[in-house]
Parts: sequence; structure tokens; C-alpha cells
Amino acid sequence: MTNKSSSLEERAEQLAGQMTLLEHLEELRDRLVKAAVVVGITTAIAAIFTPQILELLITPYGQRLQIISPTEGITVYFRVALTAGLILAMPFLVYQLLMFILPGLEDSEKQYIFWGVPSATALFLVGVAFAWFILIPAAIGFLSSFLPEIFSTEWRSKEYIPFVTSLVFWIGLAFETPLIIFIMSKLKIVTPQFLIKQWRFAVVIIAIAAAMITPTPDPFNMGLVMLPLFGLYAFSILLSYLA
Repeated sequence: MTNKSSSLEERAEQLAGQMTLLEHLEELRDRLVKAAVVVGITTAIAAIFTPQILELLITPYGQRLQIISPTEGITVYFRVALTAGLILAMPFLVYQLLMFILPGLEDSEKQYIFWGVPSATALFLVGVAFAWFILIPAAIGFLSSFLPEIFSTEWRSKEYIPFVTSLVFWIGLAFETPLIIFIMSKLKIVTPQFLIKQWRFAVVIIAIAAAMITPTPDPFNMGLVMLPLFGLYAFSILLSYLA
């Protein structure tokens, strides 16, 4: 009888654990739905101003862009609207992520959540500004003046716009690295010594990330992306010491 009772208790604990997992999955679903709705709203708002955004995006190039296929223009239009919508929704997306992991944190760790949203938003905007004012002018200037006696620069919108928007968006996300490392250091997940010891591995990861962020295979633009990523990693080590 005792064994049977004990077995029932174990079964009840297993069911309770399953219910907890189901509750977490349900919460994840709800937050993903909320995030999708907000991204849809911000994308719709951004779509109203997409012509002005496109005018801004071609400023570094200084010329009109070509379209060859019938649907190319509208495809680029909605790509820009979606990217702008994601940027506008970033504070809400970060908030939803932090609220999802909040129940799993100790009381002493929950304080980091409250300044996580403004810090993440600020770092993302700094990354966007860095990409727009420094990386993109340098990249466009190099690519548009490469062997001008041989090549005539008549770029397509399908290739130019994704190049610019991808660089802006992913560099913005990359600038979140110091905040992530700082929080992980506070939670004792990583240490400054670990980050320093793994610098060779970090170089490989940074090179892969730069190759993925940069749509072109040339070493110049890849180097432009790698330099700030190296700087962010070094800054992350400093913040890890301060954590």
C-alpha cells in the first residue's frame, strides 16, 4: 500500500512538472502572438513612411536604383517596411523576452530586468547609428568607386536595399552583446577570465558573424564589420569585470 501511495505521489509530481512545462509553452505562445501583432502594427505604420525611408536609404549611393522584374519594386518596398517595423517594435520584443524569463530568476536577479529594456533599446539604436553614419558610407564609397574605369555603378534596388537594411539591423543587434555578457556575468554564467581565455574562439565566431552580416564577399566590408565586433567583445570583457 505504501509503495502504491508512493508511486501515486511520484506520478502526481510528474504531472505537476508537465503542467508547469505546458504553462510555460502556453506563455511562450501568448508572448509570440503579442510580438507578432505588435510587429504587424509597427510594420503597417512604417509602410506609410516607406517612400521617405527609401529616399533616405539611397542617400549614400546618390543615384536612383534600377528595377528589372515587375515585382521587384514592391518586394523591396515591403522588405523596408518590415525592417523598419522590427526596429520600431524592438523595445516591446525585448520586454516580452525579459518577461518570459523573469519567473525563472531569483529575486536578486530580477532587478536587472527593469533596466534591461531601456539599455537594450539604447544599445540597439547606437548600433543602428554606427552602421548608418560610419559603416555604410565607407562601404558604399568603396564599392561604388571600385575600378571606375572598368565598372559602371548602376545598382539594382533588389541588391542595394537588402545590403543597407541588413547591415543596419544586424549591427544594431550585435551592439546588444555587451549587455548580454554583463547580465551573464552578473548571473555567474561567464567570467572575465573565461572570455579572455576563449578569445581565439571569439575571433572565429566574429569572422563567421561578419561574413553572414556582410552580403558581399570582399574583405574590405567584412573587415569593416569585424572591427566593431572585436571592439564590442573587448568592451564586454571590461563590463564583465565590473559585473
